[in-house]
Amino acid sequence: MFSSLLMAAFGGLSGLLPGGAPGFYGSVFVLVCAAAALWVRPAELFAAPVAVPLAYTVGQLCAGGPGDGVTGMLQNLFTSLALHAVWLYAGTLLAVLLVLVRKTVLMVRRRRQRRLTSG
Repeated sequence: MFSSLLMAAFGGLSGLLPGGAPGFYGSVFVLVCAAAALWVRPAELFAAPVAVPLAYTVGQLCAGGPGDGVTGMLQNLFTSLALHAVWLYAGTLLAVLLVLVRKTVLMVRRRRQRRLTSG
């Protein structure tokens, strides 16, 4: 939820900048992905890589401009998603990698703790 709010705010800010500033929005998205993957609770680790693409889309709705009604807004959204997919993939991949590292560290800690208590 917090990442969606952040991306909506930065999407609105990006929409105010000249040319939409896709590099700015993409860079912020990658940082938000890292933060989401590092701050999520251990019980919900695998939710972070699912939530960040949704947050990206929410932000793109705010950055895309008004368009001509709902169809124009959706057209702006899909065009933006297609043109700037590299940022979406990079941020999501970063979140997946960070979550996998965190999960591995948690599993190793639990295994060590079990060995210490049983042995």
